[in-house]
Amino acid sequence: MKVLVTGGAGYIGSHTCVDLLNSGYDVSVFDNFSNSNPEVLQRIRHITGKNVTLYRGDLRCKAQVVKALCLSGAKAVVHFAGLKAVGDSVQMPVRYYSNNVVGTTILLQAMEECAVHALVFSSSATVYGQPQWLPLTEDHPLSTTNPYGQTKLVIEDMLRYLCRSNPRWTTVLLRYFNPVGAHDSGAMGEDPQGTPSNLMPYVAQVAVGRRDLLQVWGGDYDTPDGTGVRDYIHVMDLARGHARALEQLKALQGCIEINLGTGTGYSVLDIVTAFEQTSGKKVPYRIAPRRSGDVAICYADVNKALQILGWKAERTLNQMCSDAWCWQSSHPFGYAQESLSAQAASKSYSRHATTLKC
Repeated sequence: MKVLVTGGAGYIGSHTCVDLLNSGYDVSVFDNFSNSNPEVLQRIRHITGKNVTLYRGDLRCKAQVVKALCLSGAKAVVHFAGLKAVGDSVQMPVRYYSNNVVGTTILLQAMEECAVHALVFSSSATVYGQPQWLPLTEDHPLSTTNPYGQTKLVIEDMLRYLCRSNPRWTTVLLRYFNPVGAHDSGAMGEDPQGTPSNLMPYVAQVAVGRRDLLQVWGGDYDTPDGTGVRDYIHVMDLARGHARALEQLKALQGCIEINLGTGTGYSVLDIVTAFEQTSGKKVPYRIAPRRSGDVAICYADVNKALQILGWKAERTLNQMCSDAWCWQSSHPFGYAQESLSAQAASKSYSRHATTLKC
């Protein structure tokens, strides 16, 4: 089956591409590298022994998306492309709506034009807002506490209405929690641009000596140690969840919401301790004021994923930390330290790439 992965060079997208290729899918990537590095495509090829076809373009240009869908021959889309930092979304809400909501709207228009009606969407646990009960089940009331989460909720609503209006569409909304870790080869991992907005890469960069200390946002939550509690899931478990969703698309109808998590919550300081034990490095930290839009506790009920997808997370917290450290310790400055620059890496991949014009 041919699949187009939007944002396929990003952290979660690239690891999902590895799983899809290893599962026999013909994978094409649509990406503008606004928050990723072309070098990751070389890593995907190195790990899998297979190439992905790259279509370089902007999701907000319908002509580019239509061309990528037509040239790739995709029968389904896995949609990752989007901005994802909660803090940035509070500071730049219009940018988040423009990129995430407008981009997805144009993607759906292009898919309709190309008669592609199967979509796996990268949603988020942020659509649950302030938890009314725990663990969070898929029928929990939906609300958000930040613009990033609101863009995900708007897109979810759009997909629900779309599937009700047109029975040809099938969409799976994967609401995942906190992806961490890296491919176990150490060849590929999370490489955020600038200051990391997520916990694990920040901890890893402190452990490797790239940053002096960790800012812990909030130490006065109603949790056992005062720091926020989250459900952390290994990125390769998450990737497998997307592959399982694709496998089940033909058997599903309409719009289905599914949590992807472990069902276990860990505090920020739990993560720090686990990472120190795994890496043998000290991770100094400082408690800072809470961030706007953050909730105290968030973890998943994962029964629906098991029932519908036959999927459950398999990797432990120690594996998450171990794989993250393997990646970070061998790549202290991420892909930027490689001998090939991003431009050269892109050029070396040119025989598998098409740069699209709007």
